[in-house]
Amino acid sequence: MTIQEIWDKGKDILQAAGVLEYKTDAWLLLSYVTGISRAAFLCHRNMPISKEQEAYCNQLFAERAKRIPLQYLTGEQGFMGLTFQVNPYVLIPRQDTEILVEEAGKILKEKQDAKVLDLCTGSGCIIISLAYLYKFGLAVGADISGEALKVARENAKRHKVDVSFVQSDLFTGISGRFDIIVSNPPYICTGVIASLEPEVREYEPILALNGKEDGLYFYQNIIKQAEEYLVPGGDLLFEIGYDQGEQVSGLLAAYGYTDIKIKKDLAGLNRVCMGKRKVEKRCLIN
Repeated sequence: MTIQEIWDKGKDILQAAGVLEYKTDAWLLLSYVTGISRAAFLCHRNMPISKEQEAYCNQLFAERAKRIPLQYLTGEQGFMGLTFQVNPYVLIPRQDTEILVEEAGKILKEKQDAKVLDLCTGSGCIIISLAYLYKFGLAVGADISGEALKVARENAKRHKVDVSFVQSDLFTGISGRFDIIVSNPPYICTGVIASLEPEVREYEPILALNGKEDGLYFYQNIIKQAEEYLVPGGDLLFEIGYDQGEQVSGLLAAYGYTDIKIKKDLAGLNRVCMGKRKVEKRCLIN
């Protein structure tokens, strides 16, 4: 088959399977197998591919037709200009999460000796991106999943950054205090998960998705415990669901956080909620 013919075949297979971005996904899988660029394709679309490449393309098309995420087939996902290894033990990094990295980065520009903790680190994309892009004192990523941490460690090696990874159920394995705590915790309501796209509900780790009944379980627990691990005046930043801004802001306010802000993503939806741990005022007695 020619490159054009195998791409057309892939498009047909994925469209029939209900894949929304069937043209793009078929192309990305073809490019992954053959290494061909768009420019080369335009000049050589009638070039035949090898039997081995044809068989591999057909295998990947069939797997994608089962709604296995494209990123789990190629093993990679781009994030903050970097490429991260991914597998079914970690949530696939999303562009929306880059807002969280950008907001934490603004703070790090003013706190170059900062200690930063990333809870629910997964692939490590948040803390690794921060360590790659900014200079600061200490980078720690924590996750309850040992398998996820294996992926995170490999990603840290790939990008040659110094990040310590700890297996921990939220703060249970954490010691010391941090200037910044960031987290993209599970925040999807349990009852909503069944309505998600098959790629998400059937293949991405439920542990990284399920925010319990109201989606606020992890926000509540992190905010409640963070006072012991965040320095006075330290910053706590979360990725949030588009409809959770008021609730997470309310939780931060209830625990005395100040300078509470919500940042929107490129689609204009609430994406990051952040606040500062209050600084206790000392009463001076003459």
